[in-house]
Order: sequence, then C-alpha cells, then structure tokens
Amino acid sequence: MSKKRTSVKTRVKAASAVAGSPMNTDLLQQIVKLMSANDLNMVDLRDGEKRVILRRGAVPVPMHMSMSAPQHAVHASPMPVPMHATIVEKPDEDASLVAIKSPMVGTFYSSPSPDAKPFVSVGSSVSDDTDVCIIEAMKVFNNIKAECRGTIAKVLINNGQTVEFGQTLFLVKP
Repeated sequence: MSKKRTSVKTRVKAASAVAGSPMNTDLLQQIVKLMSANDLNMVDLRDGEKRVILRRGAVPVPMHMSMSAPQHAVHASPMPVPMHATIVEKPDEDASLVAIKSPMVGTFYSSPSPDAKPFVSVGSSVSDDTDVCIIEAMKVFNNIKAECRGTIAKVLINNGQTVEFGQTLFLVKP
C-alpha cells in the first residue's frame, strides 16, 4: 500500500513541477483519475497561498459556514461520481491583519448572554486582555482574549456557530 501512495505522490509532484502550479486543468484531470483508481474521497493540495480541495461523492455544505476568501468552482472531467473542486486564494488585503484563532473546538458566542451586546464588533479597539468572545466546550464557557492590540477589521464567525481548533475568528488591524 505504501508503494502505491508513493507512486501517487510522485506523479502529482511531477505534474506540479511541469505546470508550475497545482491549479492547471491537466493536473486536476490526473488527480481525478488517481482518486478514482485509488478510491479516494478527498484530496487537499496546497501551493503557497493557493489551495485546491477535490471531493468525490455527495458533499454536505453546512449552512453556517462563512467564507472570507472568494471561491471559484473548477470542474475537471466528467465522472460517474459527482466531483467538486474549490480553489481558495488568500486575499492580499488580509496579509497585514492579525488573526485571533480559536484555541479549542466548541460553540462560538459573540456576547455573554443572548440579550447582551457583542463583546466586540468591526471597529472595536482591543488590547491583549480584551474578551472578544466565549467558546463553549463540554458545557464549560471559556472567555477568549484578543492577545493582540489593534482594531477589529473582520468578524469571520456567526453567533452560535461551531468552531474548530485553530480556526480564525477575527482579523485585527494592528
């Protein structure tokens, strides 16, 4: 099995080197064929700030997801199983912003209670010890600190949304 995986990686690297980027259609078609031949359901490729995610089969799309980066759909070759591809590029404007990330998996709450105003919103000034949100994990409510100084430029998560470890919650302009 490891010999087969090495073969797949080698072919993908070779195609990437020829084209200069994993975003070309020839490479995507090759990956689609390899996914089918090796019964893979998902492939996640990254090249610098570019990312391609290929999924086979039904792809559930959660309604609560918010995307800060534009998405462009790419359809490789027709397959008997539905194929989905997404290219995500990180905008240059966000490069100078500082990310406040979730330190845990849980439920994001923007305010201390449902009827209270949010801890922070776009334009709010924050310092290292400013509470920016609460994340509930296993019935424990954890106050999350900004741990940076600046002004909230973007709020990337909706109230009540589930967040993952390391997921960016806010972007701060230093």
